[in-house]
Amino acid sequence: MLETVVPGVHAWVQPDGTWWVNNAGAIVGGDDVFIVDTCATEARTRRFLAAVDGVAGGRAVRMAVNTHQHGDHTYGNSLLPRATVLFGHERMREALRTDPIIDGCPPFWEPVPDWGDVTRRVPDVAVRDRLTVHAGGTRIELLHPGETAHTTGDLVAWLPDEGVLFAGDLVFSGLTPLVFMGSVGGAMRTLDWMAALQPEHLVPGHGPVLHGSEIAKAFGQLRRYYEFVLATVQPGRTPLEAARACDLGEFGGWADAERIVLNLHRAYAEHDGTEMDLIAALSDAVKWRGGPMPTSV
Repeated sequence: MLETVVPGVHAWVQPDGTWWVNNAGAIVGGDDVFIVDTCATEARTRRFLAAVDGVAGGRAVRMAVNTHQHGDHTYGNSLLPRATVLFGHERMREALRTDPIIDGCPPFWEPVPDWGDVTRRVPDVAVRDRLTVHAGGTRIELLHPGETAHTTGDLVAWLPDEGVLFAGDLVFSGLTPLVFMGSVGGAMRTLDWMAALQPEHLVPGHGPVLHGSEIAKAFGQLRRYYEFVLATVQPGRTPLEAARACDLGEFGGWADAERIVLNLHRAYAEHDGTEMDLIAALSDAVKWRGGPMPTSV
């Protein structure tokens, strides 16, 4: 569903926001259209772009940005017009360039997503720290938080004049966040960085759009979750053992609860100063669930 956040600024919100089902966005300014992220599959991306075309009145998609490397936000890139200039963080660009999952999704999820007719398309312009672009009269600031958070190469799209923040997966609204390819502590500190922007409207990477006081409430919930993950690290226990022993408490009703295992794998790696084993983390999440992680792609 394409939801108008403020005039000219739209969020593509895909319920239920779980595995591989993301949010995206569009800014229609003057004669220009600026896209924030695409979707995981050909079918979902085509629906998104058709909805944008419906409000853009034939305006061209001149620019787009990927908030990070993950396929639910990037695999539809190849369906953007070839003339569209695509931005992304320099580390995000390299991660997408070498991402193997677009070539064949491993069976950690069920059903295994069918990407459709998409091909790998990486950003044309690599951003390091920040870059300001303009879509018609709309100023869009592409900002890196300054450290690893959800991933090593996150960007937000900040519209200071409209008070709208497209946060990507730095914010999950009402479901379990995922930081296993980033940093638990970094993700928590980035909440303060986003709060300092004082957004009035926030489009998360997954879940409902947030307005006003809802933003601070969501930040508080995410902060408590990250503190819980860090407190659950128990030397002498594996991440899977720690996850099985813990009580999720207030977070037990959030979708994708198995991400506690993935996030603990990251927290253990940070605690021990070691590299995280991605396949072992995903395998343990499947063990915790008792079967593959469900998708609705």
